[in-house]
Amino acid sequence: MRVLIIEDDRMLSRLVERTLGEAGYVVDVTPSADEGRDRALAHEYDAVLLDLELPDRSGLEVVRAMRREGRDTPVLIMTGRDDDQDIVRGLDAGADDYLLKPVSPDVLKARLRAAVRRGGASRTDQLQIGDLTMNRLARTVRGPQGELSLTPKEFAMLEHLMLRVEEVSSRSELLEHVWNMKFDPGSNVVDAHVARLRQKLRGVTRPEIRTARGVGFVLTMKDSPDR
Repeated sequence: MRVLIIEDDRMLSRLVERTLGEAGYVVDVTPSADEGRDRALAHEYDAVLLDLELPDRSGLEVVRAMRREGRDTPVLIMTGRDDDQDIVRGLDAGADDYLLKPVSPDVLKARLRAAVRRGGASRTDQLQIGDLTMNRLARTVRGPQGELSLTPKEFAMLEHLMLRVEEVSSRSELLEHVWNMKFDPGSNVVDAHVARLRQKLRGVTRPEIRTARGVGFVLTMKDSPDR
């Protein structure tokens, strides 16, 4: 799952990013309300963690902009002020929940899971393609022979591909969405992870990860040419 953090406290944002990254989330971070709004409207996130007091403008404007554009992405406000009026204004603007700073890692993850579980009508918590089933909240993947043991990066890569069946994902796209890295032409990290993921998917008859030569990878239900 992919989460956007809009927070100008660098120490806090790094802590939250590390906490969620270790739990297998793909995390984007920005300290600016304007950039956060642009990212939230340009990309599909499973949740947004938002500070109210940002250097350029109030975080409430980000929530209002998202709701005006019809984005039902769950938004959790992070605030250091235990002020009922601030919380009420945030919820009235369209936020789904709030967290008082500092928040423990376990509470953060639990509240995030709850918000995603309640999230918008377009949410798809379970993906099933052929004989492969993924539960995005429980972070489990099952095939015909039972549950697959995947690392967080393998899970994130498979999730990305399952959400784009029959669409080619380039190596640079996978680097950005799974590792938060820009394209590095000298890196074989994507190919190495695809190779390991293919090994773990043995026994799954459909779908399969196929290489789009010179472009990237695609999860497909179609027969391979040698079948």
